[in-house]
Amino acid sequence: MLLASVEYARPGSVDEALSLLAANPNARALAGGQTLVNVMKARIAAPDVLVDLNGIPELREIRETGEGLELGPMVTYTQLARSEEVLGSRPILAEVAARIADVQVRNRGTLGGNLCSNDPTNHLPPVLVAVGATMAIAGASGVRLVPAEEFFLGVYLTAVGPGELLTGISVPRRQGDDGFASVTIGTDGTCIVNAAASRNGSLRVVLGCVAATPVLIELPTADEEAVRAAVAGAELDPPSDIHAPAAYRRQLAGVLAARAVRQANGAA
Repeated sequence: MLLASVEYARPGSVDEALSLLAANPNARALAGGQTLVNVMKARIAAPDVLVDLNGIPELREIRETGEGLELGPMVTYTQLARSEEVLGSRPILAEVAARIADVQVRNRGTLGGNLCSNDPTNHLPPVLVAVGATMAIAGASGVRLVPAEEFFLGVYLTAVGPGELLTGISVPRRQGDDGFASVTIGTDGTCIVNAAASRNGSLRVVLGCVAATPVLIELPTADEEAVRAAVAGAELDPPSDIHAPAAYRRQLAGVLAARAVRQANGAA
């Protein structure tokens, strides 16, 4: 299906982008376009104006600081996978980015687009929650900081409101190890269930594809049996679809959580 008629703007700064979004209530920010263009083709979304963020260099930056990483939302999956700063400071991000879809998608898809679309099958939301990332959201009243566990509000719904932009993702320096495990639909497909784990004193395990938003479980120990028990006790109510019934997803969540924790414990 062809796209409906839409105006196009390519701002050169965050302030210009915010002005365009504020002036057009039915404007939508365009990042990699992997999700937005497809839903526009299906006429599920029909924005009046597309505000293309690809002309704003500051949104593509990757910086290592004394506290960790500062990532721009327009950083592509390929950039994440290859960045020396990411590989040195938080290699789990590079590892997971390299698993997403195929090379064409990785070259175009962006970190911010992945997070702001909040498709429950996406790889990165559970990882960002597990590592304790913080999102910077800019709007007319300034910039506010939102912890990753409060950023995801529902299916395709995040804390980024009308007229606002995700402008940065802060990832703290690794204190322990991280892990990630998933089962996907085919080699390059979306996730049926995924799990991320991060050790920093206590253990944070985050499950994806089992609810509308990532499910965070915090434990005082990284014992795998304790993790399986915690997942079993979380009363997960995942959806059933053509790819997997709910009961299979519940069982798989415990298995993948244990695998992610095993990696976070330093096991291969």
